[in-house]
Amino acid sequence: MAEPNRRSAAVPNDLEAFWVPFTPNRAFKRAPRLIARAKDMHYYTPEGRAVLDGTAGLWCTNAGHNRAPIVDAIKRQAEELDYAPAFQFAHPKSFELASRIAALAPADLDRVFFCNSGSEAVDTALKIALAYHNVRGQASRTRLIGRERGYHGVGFGGISVGGIVANRKHFGTLLAGVDHLPATYNREHQAFTKGEPEWGAHLADDLERLVALHDASTIAAVIVEPMAGSTGVLPPPKGYLDRLRAICDRQGILLIFDEVITGFGRLGHAFAAERYGVTPDMITFAKGITSGAVPMGGVIAREGIYDAFMRGPEHVAELFHGYTYSAHPLACAAGLATLDLYRDEKLFERAKKLEPLWADAAMALKSVPGVLDIRTVGLTAGIDLASRPDAFGKRAYEAMERGFHDEGVMIRITGETLALTPPLIVSEAQIGEIFDKVGGVIKAVM
Repeated sequence: MAEPNRRSAAVPNDLEAFWVPFTPNRAFKRAPRLIARAKDMHYYTPEGRAVLDGTAGLWCTNAGHNRAPIVDAIKRQAEELDYAPAFQFAHPKSFELASRIAALAPADLDRVFFCNSGSEAVDTALKIALAYHNVRGQASRTRLIGRERGYHGVGFGGISVGGIVANRKHFGTLLAGVDHLPATYNREHQAFTKGEPEWGAHLADDLERLVALHDASTIAAVIVEPMAGSTGVLPPPKGYLDRLRAICDRQGILLIFDEVITGFGRLGHAFAAERYGVTPDMITFAKGITSGAVPMGGVIAREGIYDAFMRGPEHVAELFHGYTYSAHPLACAAGLATLDLYRDEKLFERAKKLEPLWADAAMALKSVPGVLDIRTVGLTAGIDLASRPDAFGKRAYEAMERGFHDEGVMIRITGETLALTPPLIVSEAQIGEIFDKVGGVIKAVM
């Protein structure tokens, strides 16, 4: 039998081997969008052409690209300690970073469990919720409640509680015992809203229906994004999160905020929980903790949740969960340097100050033909485009392509929505540049 055809050696710039995630691979490899380096607010192509980053990478480079303090911290850490096991051992920076994160989080959210991504953070939070009820003698609380149009990463737990159909439909029955709240968006009542829409707080009351259907004694946790980001930028209606908190309190249900996108300044505060004055039982984080420089994620839990596990023999692990690279030394070094940048440059406060200017610049595109809605909150904007009758999503895809190749701006897309989420170091002039370029792109694809 002949040997299968194998490549004898790696071929530089051969695009075939890499299966690009969340990407139409055939279209991409015909006209690739390649990035060779980055600095501050810009990416640069292999040819040296600058591309203004309107998306903070994937919602993550909040402090900008290749910031010297973060780069230097990673270099020093690599020279000193490349890796330390997180099971039964630890290194000093993991405790230092956990303390810094706990200090930023609201109320008694002060126990930090590290992982490596938002997806892992969500699965970790869901497992903690299930185990928490179990160790307290309420093992019947196994049901998890997510929300339609929610995005919670790509682990089986995350796509089970998530509500984006394309992320779910090919992967079987997923986790059992999961239900969903309705999405919070209604264009008829909320179109062209700056910040939190007035309409929609009552949608939280659907949790009472799910309690009546399943009984509270079977429900472990509710998980929501304070602002639903990946589905197209959906800010929470005024009062919505307060209502969820109140129902969860009455029914003994844990409330989890997925702040993988909203954490670390995106909405003008360290966490969206602070902006909305609602304290969840757990917060998931990732992305902005290292400004995207090294993968890291985690869960911040309230003290009472942690204490519930601190029982039994002291030589036995209280929670049988973790990852090889939890609290990786390079990630911790990057995280500490990133938090220093946020503090020293007052980037959270800067985002809050720029929010009105950002919102006005976005809403200036309201009259552009084909724009159906614009939503803004913090330094985030979602722009809905009219779809072509025979090709949903094609117009937004062409806008992304044209933005990169012709206008020199990076745009994030989901369906027919353009999402804009720049690094928090964006200048007023660059805000104008982003929306000028996006406006030109929209006109060109209509």
